Amino acid sequence: MSKTYSLTLTIKRYDPERSVSWFQTYRLEAGPILRFVDLFRKINVELDATLAWASSCEHAQCGSCSVNINGRPMLACELLVENAVALFGVTEFKITPVSVAPVVRDLVVDWEKAYERVHRSKPYLIKPKKLPPGMTGFRISPAELSRYEEATRCINCFCCAEACISGNRNFIGPNAAMASIVRMMDPREEGKDERLNLLYSEEGIYRCHTSKACSHVCPKKIDVAHFLALAKEGAF
Repeated sequence: MSKTYSLTLTIKRYDPERSVSWFQTYRLEAGPILRFVDLFRKINVELDATLAWASSCEHAQCGSCSVNINGRPMLACELLVENAVALFGVTEFKITPVSVAPVVRDLVVDWEKAYERVHRSKPYLIKPKKLPPGMTGFRISPAELSRYEEATRCINCFCCAEACISGNRNFIGPNAAMASIVRMMDPREEGKDERLNLLYSEEGIYRCHTSKACSHVCPKKIDVAHFLALAKEGAF
């Protein structure tokens, strides 16, 4: 018989109708391979149907389930109970919404607001290089691609932005900055002056304190701090 854990989840609640926040504690038994989204679902079914939380793909590809668990931003769909107990050394978990966007209800935030920063970084080719005559696609060599391929794994879960000690008010954020840095390194991009204006603006990379918290919490194991350091050095 598989082991079960007696868990205590203290979750920050928010009621927009009353503009009231509070912490609510739930106690439940859970198997080792249940994910935290499964725990939220279990609470909805067995304890409290009013608890609101967000998820979509539940395969660690969309980032919509990002929450703070014991102060660490994580994907609730990726974290297993047994791994959480091993990581934190406890069976009690305090869960709060991420602060990168306004809270809609409980653990649900307005992701459109968070994405405004990514949109400002223009994570696409502003001015694509013209194709050589007779070519139907632009070829990028393995050597060129290897310089930034790691960064393309970013799913914009905003865990890095949540952990960033530079704060959300003055800095565009690690993931948004990296999105522009990737295009700076893309040999197809010719609109680099516009990107430089953003990256070296008042909300750009010099707001980064190089704490490397972004790399530490990234669920995709991207060394985000490395790409920001390249931009600081102008090593595109």
